[in-house]
Amino acid sequence: MKKIECFIRPEKLEEVKMALTRAGIVGLTVSEVFGAGRQKGFVEKYRVSEVTVNLLPKVKIELFLKDQDVNKVLRVIVTAARTGEVGDGKIFVSDAIERVVRIRTGEENEAAL
Repeated sequence: MKKIECFIRPEKLEEVKMALTRAGIVGLTVSEVFGAGRQKGFVEKYRVSEVTVNLLPKVKIELFLKDQDVNKVLRVIVTAARTGEVGDGKIFVSDAIERVVRIRTGEENEAAL
């Protein structure tokens, strides 16, 4: 089992969710987060002073998948989230999932996904 964490532009969330649904992926968690990277933020004037905003709003999507679904999901997310501009985001894949239990039924591991 794999865990995917991706950080994307907030305005791309609906497009990514719809693409994942079309690909048969329905279980995900979404969080609003702030981050800094190559995009580096922007300078804004507030009253008489300049303020550098370098933590920009992003959306974090977390998914837990069977190993064989990872490449398909990566292609789906990249295609749906890409604008071609700096700040499109990143995807992290890890295999630190030892065990999953569905609370309602007691099913475990891949059956619980």
